[in-house]
Amino acid sequence: MSESEPEYARSAVDSVVDAVRGLVSGGVNRRVVVRDSKDDVVLEVPVALGVVAALAAPVATTIGAGVALVGKCEIKLEDRRRPGAQPATTVDGEQV
Repeated sequence: MSESEPEYARSAVDSVVDAVRGLVSGGVNRRVVVRDSKDDVVLEVPVALGVVAALAAPVATTIGAGVALVGKCEIKLEDRRRPGAQPATTVDGEQV
């Protein structure tokens, strides 16, 4: 019974690592865009950089996202491979 627990933990870690690798590899063409209420771009970073920042400083990342939402900013995950494509994900500060 004790041998299955480390194997389960190893497979969970492997799945998390695979998910992060997928985000980083696809993150070159995707960007996190933060716009204010006047539709001006406040911040635009590649998803890969956002993932690294979230792993390196999760508290600062959470605080920054919270401040953006409280400040009625809009956070979008945009795909740059297809021009004019709809954002993959949108978080609107007014709806939260």
